[in-house]
Amino acid sequence: MPHDGWHLHDEEHHHHHHHDGHGHGPPTRRTVLTAAALLPFGVASAQTVDAAQRIAEAATRWLTSLDDGQRQKVLIAFESANRLDWHYIPRTRPGLSLGEMRANQAEAARTLFASVLNPRGLELLDGVRLLEGVLREQQGSFRDPGRYYVSLFGTPGRFPWGWRFEGHHLSLNVALPTAGRISVTPFFVGAHPATVRDGPHRGFRLLGTSEDLARQIMASLTDRQRQAALIANRSFGEIVASPQRERDLGEPRGLLLADLDGAQRNLVEALMDRFLGTLAPDLVAAQKRRALEQGITAFRFAWAGSLTPGEAHYFRVHGPVTVIEHDNTQNGANHIHAVWRDLTADFGRDALADHYRRQPHR
Repeated sequence: MPHDGWHLHDEEHHHHHHHDGHGHGPPTRRTVLTAAALLPFGVASAQTVDAAQRIAEAATRWLTSLDDGQRQKVLIAFESANRLDWHYIPRTRPGLSLGEMRANQAEAARTLFASVLNPRGLELLDGVRLLEGVLREQQGSFRDPGRYYVSLFGTPGRFPWGWRFEGHHLSLNVALPTAGRISVTPFFVGAHPATVRDGPHRGFRLLGTSEDLARQIMASLTDRQRQAALIANRSFGEIVASPQRERDLGEPRGLLLADLDGAQRNLVEALMDRFLGTLAPDLVAAQKRRALEQGITAFRFAWAGSLTPGEAHYFRVHGPVTVIEHDNTQNGANHIHAVWRDLTADFGRDALADHYRRQPHR
């Protein structure tokens, strides 16, 4: 993908200050997109063993910082059904919450997150918890930015193993099924309120850039393209690939990326990058390579619902196995659910299946 696509997009967007003044958004649109330009979809380096080692070392450091009682809470068998039981609603969860950790433990947990995510990814996690604090002010103490839990599955460094960081409106599922394979999906982020309407964080839009990009895509389309992209007149009211419902997606629908021009395709890739581009650089490269292997032109962009800002809408980018969804319907279209799924490799499943096929376990 030509670099000027990224820079053009950068120039158009860097004065939309979605994240100003709160310290919880990307440093600037300019730095984010210029960094992304170094890893366009067309150039993806091999995923390294170094990443797996970095993640294992960070997990071991965090585990070492815990006392015996805490360790018992966080260690779960990799084969446990709980590993696949992800969700983004407020509910009781296994593991150790940030609120239960001492300062050095919370710091070690953040280093674990940083072994997989880049600074923009960490800001996404912070933003979810910031919004939980906003809801706490409005709704009371059952909203708690400390109730986000870390669980470890298996033993760090001994394949297969993994970890999850999860709470209301957040689920990051990391699996290292075999050497050199790292899965980070399902990766769910919610934003309620989608736009903070008052108080010290007024104007904060955690997922605003995704919506703006999707609207830019729709505005760029010809009538014929728009007809292909619009798959329903009403928004769906929820992401389709919610827990255990990903089969409901069916075949990709909408506008084929092969039918877009270069500038339009750059916008779709920038939209995908809102999720893919939150990872550490070596993992971004691997994920973009995975998108390319599916044939990026076989992906489809789809929209459902109103095109009027402030009204209920839904959009997605759907490839042969990768899907990114975004729904903003609830609470007067001020409540976003967004998810990145890999329909064959969520939870590291494809590599695990391959591993067990090659090595029959008695």
